[in-house]
Formats: sequence, structure tokens, C-alpha cells
Amino acid sequence: MTEKEKSLAGLLYDTSDAELADRRALAHDLCTEYNGTKESEKQRRTEILDVLLPRRAPGAYLQGPIYFDYGDHIHLGKNFYANFHFTVLDCGEVKIGDDVMIGPNCSIYTAIHPMLPEERNYRFRKDGTPYNIEFTKPVTIGNNCWICGSVTILGGVTIGDGCVIGAGSVVVKDIPAGTFAAGNPCRPIRPITEKDRLFK
Repeated sequence: MTEKEKSLAGLLYDTSDAELADRRALAHDLCTEYNGTKESEKQRRTEILDVLLPRRAPGAYLQGPIYFDYGDHIHLGKNFYANFHFTVLDCGEVKIGDDVMIGPNCSIYTAIHPMLPEERNYRFRKDGTPYNIEFTKPVTIGNNCWICGSVTILGGVTIGDGCVIGAGSVVVKDIPAGTFAAGNPCRPIRPITEKDRLFK
């Protein structure tokens, strides 16, 4: 297996692998370029996203600034919206459904470092080149979700269809569909029902 295949499979992998390092550098450059564009530069923004986020469905809008590690490990559904400062460490796969809204200052982290320092710290090859190893867990967000401001979603989490995640939450466990959940750690508060309808 390549190091990229290992990373997407949730196996320990070498983050310094040339294929991964090249894509990471490209993604970081593209994010910097996107963040330097004006909202009125729609064509240029689209051109950047075509390379950075090739697995996005029509209607995706990212306010910016944005920060992605790879970009090509993410699938964005139709009519996706992300507000300011959307950060995704997409070392593992991230799947986001249709009609998902992401509030400002939200982060998704799939990267997981070893707990023990002797396993986590930099290693050195015979030529003195540093490297380290990590593994990943995927993140899935279903259709029709609203992730409110300053939410952090950790690797291994699935958020079901139709959920609302309250502002400032840290999501460490799966959230069932149709649920309002909030807190640190995030937990289900109550189902979302017809009583929540604004337009009768």
C-alpha cells in the first residue's frame, strides 16, 4: 500500500511521504491563494476550488479564509456552505452531505497522533531527515445539517441527517439523525420535531 492508501485506510503512515507532502504543499498554496481573492472574483475562486476540492458537488460556497491539508480527501455535497475560518485536517476521508451549513470558526480533525511521546515525537532517518507517523479516522456529516459556530468535530465521528450542532461544541461521538446536540463533549439534547417549525 502507498502511504496515502494507508492514511485513508486508518493505518499508521509516514506523513513525510513525497506524494502526500507534494499534495499538502499544493493544498496549502491554493488555500493561501483563495484567501487572497475577493468575493467578486468568482471565476478565479472556482478555478482554485476545482483543483483544491475536486470532489465537490454543484452549489458549494466557501466564504474564506479556508484551510485544508489535502482537499482531495473531502467530498462536499450539493449546496454546501461554509462561513469564515473553515479548517479541515483531511488526512483521512471527510464526507459531507447535501445542504449542509457550517458556521464560522469550525474545524474538522481526522488526524490522530499516538498517545505515547516516544511514538509521537519526530523520528530521524539515517540521513538525519525528520519524519513522524500518525493515523486517521474518517468524519461523516449527513444531509441537511447545520453545524453552528466554533464547533470542533473529531475523527471517527458520524453526524446523522438533519442534525443541528450547537455553537462551541466538541463532537467526539456519533450524533443520531434528527437531533439537536451541544456541549463539550457534545451530547444529544433533544430530537428536532415539528414544534421547531417557524413557518406553520
